[in-house]
Amino acid sequence: MSSTHDPVLVCISILIAVAASYTALDLAGRIRASQGWLRRVWLATAAVAMGGGIWAMHFVAMLAFRMPGMHLDYHVGLTLLSFLVAVVVTGAGFAVMSRARGALPLLGAAGAFMGLGIVAMHYLGMAAMQMAAELSYHPLWLGISVVVAVGAATAALWLASRDQHPAERIGAAVLMGIAIAGMHFAGMRAAIFTMLPGAHMIEAPSVSQTTLAISVSMAAFLILFLALVAAMFDRRFALLAQREAEALRRSEEQFRALYRGTPLPLHALDPDGHIEHVSDAWIELLGYAREEVVGRPLINFLTEASARQLIQRDWPELLAAGALDQREYRVVTKSGAFLDVVSAARVERDAAGGFVHVVGGLTDVTDRKLAEEALRQAQKLEAIGQLTGGIAHDFNNLLTVILGNLELLRKRLPDDPRTRRLVENAFEGAQRGASLTQRLLAFARRQDLRPEPIAVAELVRGMTSLLQHSLGPMVRVETHFPLGLPPAQVDANQLEMALLNLAMNARDAMPDGGIIDISATERAVDGEFADLAAGRYVKLVLSDTGFGMDEETLARAVDPFFTTKGVGKGTGLGLSMVQGLVAQSGGRLTLRSALGRGTVAELYLPVAEGAEQALPAPPLPAPMPSRRLTVLAVDDDALVLANTAAMLEDLGHRVIPAVTASEALGLLRGGLSVDLVVTDQLMPEMTGLELATAIIEAWPRIPVLLVTGLVDFEVKAGQSIRILGKPFAQDDLATAIRDVAASASVIRLKQRRES
Repeated sequence: MSSTHDPVLVCISILIAVAASYTALDLAGRIRASQGWLRRVWLATAAVAMGGGIWAMHFVAMLAFRMPGMHLDYHVGLTLLSFLVAVVVTGAGFAVMSRARGALPLLGAAGAFMGLGIVAMHYLGMAAMQMAAELSYHPLWLGISVVVAVGAATAALWLASRDQHPAERIGAAVLMGIAIAGMHFAGMRAAIFTMLPGAHMIEAPSVSQTTLAISVSMAAFLILFLALVAAMFDRRFALLAQREAEALRRSEEQFRALYRGTPLPLHALDPDGHIEHVSDAWIELLGYAREEVVGRPLINFLTEASARQLIQRDWPELLAAGALDQREYRVVTKSGAFLDVVSAARVERDAAGGFVHVVGGLTDVTDRKLAEEALRQAQKLEAIGQLTGGIAHDFNNLLTVILGNLELLRKRLPDDPRTRRLVENAFEGAQRGASLTQRLLAFARRQDLRPEPIAVAELVRGMTSLLQHSLGPMVRVETHFPLGLPPAQVDANQLEMALLNLAMNARDAMPDGGIIDISATERAVDGEFADLAAGRYVKLVLSDTGFGMDEETLARAVDPFFTTKGVGKGTGLGLSMVQGLVAQSGGRLTLRSALGRGTVAELYLPVAEGAEQALPAPPLPAPMPSRRLTVLAVDDDALVLANTAAMLEDLGHRVIPAVTASEALGLLRGGLSVDLVVTDQLMPEMTGLELATAIIEAWPRIPVLLVTGLVDFEVKAGQSIRILGKPFAQDDLATAIRDVAASASVIRLKQRRES
């Protein structure tokens, strides 16, 4: 029998299908963007919206169906079952879609399942129709409805798995809605209604089909509208959250960039002490790549002792107190070097008091600790130097007495070879003691230096024969000097002694023989060495082919009394004396050595300014004949005073002793007439130089001979003062007296001419 459809309700059903399709596509985006329980909520919402929308479209289209002369009604149970089937199969399809991630096989299987479920929903709804007719289906149109349902469901899931532009979503929703409606009307086209003869309708309460269709449509549109509104708000909230996350990410990136770019070596640690972030300065300090550091424990970059200190003491204290003041550690760089660092740290917590991370930093104090150690060593050496200088002064006084008395005794000895040999041995021992005293004074930088322009090349060549004989036949001495080498401002005798010391050390380092090479060059220095002023220097180099020194020995080589030689084979003052000489001369000693590679000693000696070349000193005039003088001898040491007086008397002079400078001045003020004053330098109340100055001011014609082992002063030009170093022999004393007497005679002659 023929049937008709209400065109208004048909249009409404198609609109419901389109709206449901659009809502489902929109909600699918929320499913993909959500996680956890929120994903399940949006999945259920999409299932109700899509499944309920399809069912509502189907039900309204069924209500649009008309058969003349036949009353239609619907079974409530089957109708509700068809609704549940639509919702369940749609939800299952969207659940597979959300996990398929665009995989076509899974989407195809889910689309087939969802399409067949929609077909089942449709024919369950058809079965819910109650009427006085028999219902059958045309196989072709039945198959077409199934194909359309599966195709529409698959297309819906494929479109839902993709991100779409709103315009694309609207077009897809229209096509899907038409396809869903086409599936329904294809199924209706397949239905064949055959009236039952004499059949009558079952009496059942019913409402107007149009009214029911409008009610269902309104409910469907309301549900879909609410779902779209919820999706819109969720999208808005998600957008705000995304913006906040993006802003937070940018802030974190800026913080990370600022953190990394800070000039300080900073690090951030997690609760277990593993590194989360480090600054570029931290990376540069330790020499690692960032990926080699992040994620590793901080203790991996500390020495064993520092790691134990951090684990056992500092880390628990930091977590308990929330901050840690500066603590010292030793870190190990990638190259294996050790650095001394100072580190402070603080625990960062969130608003709720939860642990975030530990922020700390490293300050490299390696250079500072080295400087402090160098200062301590310098202070120690300075103290040793002062002590050594004082001991050397007292020892000089003793040697002066011993040498003087031995010399006088030697003159008065009977002609006994054995006795004379004993005296000569004692005299030689005293002289060796005097040499040791000079080394002590050189270390203390208080020896009597007379720097003058010296041609270094000539000096070395002049002592080559001495060196060769002293070193033995197993050692060969080679010299290399350039032409035009400027003269050096240095004490020639002390430089010879320094070179002899260095050569002897080189010989001892070459027990099987070898080569000693001595060379010199001019060198301009401008800030290369902290202890050397800028200027021109003669760089005198002595190198050997010996077995060299290790780092520990090299570091202590110039320490006083340090020696690697056997007992009785060295005093440990040779290199100390060399260092004292060059330092007091305004230069520098540098040692370079390695095991098996020999040793190189470099002496930086200042160039003698204003002297193009070192000329030999003109010969001194012959000393004037000695005559009997009246000498005022002043010394606070009774033994030294007695020795000096004995030597002077043995030379034929008359001696008046005085034990203090005040006593000497008192004698002169009392009218004592003397030809010469011989005074010690270090005396209580008034030094020898102060006494000499007072005598010259009051009695300018009286010359003064100043006897000392230390020279910490300068004699003004024009003063008739001669200096005699301790210990001295009688010949040295006689020569000094003749020189000072000659100078005094010249001065008196000049004064007479001026008068």
